[in-house]
Amino acid sequence: MRPRFSDNRLESIHDKVLSEDRLSFDDGKVLYESPDLIGVGYLANIVRERKNGNTAYFNINQHIDYTNVCILHARCHFCAFARKDIETEGAWELSVDEFLEKAMYSIEQGCTEIHSVGGHNPNLPFDYYLRLLRALKEQMPQVHLKFFTASEIHHLARISKLSIKDTLEALREVGLDSMPGGGAEIFAPETRDKICRGKISAEVWLNIHCQAHELGIPSNATMLYGHIETIEDRVDHLIRLRETQDKSGGFMTFIPLAFHPDNTRLGHLPSTSGITDLRNIAVSRLMLDNFPHIRAYWIMIGLKMAQIGLNFGADDIHGTVTEEKITHMAGAKTPQMITVDEIKRLICEAGRVPVERDTLYNEIIREGNKWHRKAA
Repeated sequence: MRPRFSDNRLESIHDKVLSEDRLSFDDGKVLYESPDLIGVGYLANIVRERKNGNTAYFNINQHIDYTNVCILHARCHFCAFARKDIETEGAWELSVDEFLEKAMYSIEQGCTEIHSVGGHNPNLPFDYYLRLLRALKEQMPQVHLKFFTASEIHHLARISKLSIKDTLEALREVGLDSMPGGGAEIFAPETRDKICRGKISAEVWLNIHCQAHELGIPSNATMLYGHIETIEDRVDHLIRLRETQDKSGGFMTFIPLAFHPDNTRLGHLPSTSGITDLRNIAVSRLMLDNFPHIRAYWIMIGLKMAQIGLNFGADDIHGTVTEEKITHMAGAKTPQMITVDEIKRLICEAGRVPVERDTLYNEIIREGNKWHRKAA
């Protein structure tokens, strides 16, 4: 039986979804503007189940941010994380040994991934990053190292005086396994210039990810929404990611990131609503037809909204996490970590089947305190 939409503009989009035709820019605008949120979620769920069935993925991971000292501290108006220098209140930079000490949690808890990003610290030499990755791989070779946004890679290329390609190759040789998707923010030039003037452009961000993909380094992608961007900005962002994925094929997951205004220069703006959060999950699933996975990032939207997001296009609820700082320094009230049992309960309540994954979406099998990746 054909569904009935309260917004008849969704009828033609429904036909495209069923025939697996690519949605247009105008379709994206309709999806963002439509008052029929349930209808938009219904369409997104068709694509979600086509690609990933009833599975909902999670992982056991650890977040460690190596520094928040950043030369862009005054330029990124949405950021509550960065500090001018190490003397500024709340600043830190971890030594390699301090980072390794924190990372022992990964071994103790059976984590399959360490996620690490940081500021553009002018005091840390390129050798610091090489020593850090090398030491981690020596101590925990099974753990996947997902490090450095494209903006950080650009910074590392500058301080190393290497090309982007040579920088990525050097990092890969000592242990870099993949890249997170941060730093994308919003691609539209005028809006980007207002919220993070001086940060790498959209073109540079996309190019760095393409070069990583060419070297066999997969990555994620993000979009920061809920600040001063327009609907057109959001659709443009998604389409540019889709076009890049057509070329390089290396993006694993898209993560819509809800803006948190507290302690930022955009603190006068309201936080995102649940409707906005669910809509961005759903629209991204519909527009990004060549992305395997869409994540409901509970750190930013909360556990309850992430749970609902599993029926609005998302097939991934992120991981257990520990010590997440970037969002919490901007006022997030979500917990710093959750247990595997809690994640599984949330997934099952949503009517989905929980599957533990590694960073590359290989299923993880656990036997007591040991784990291995399920054979293909």
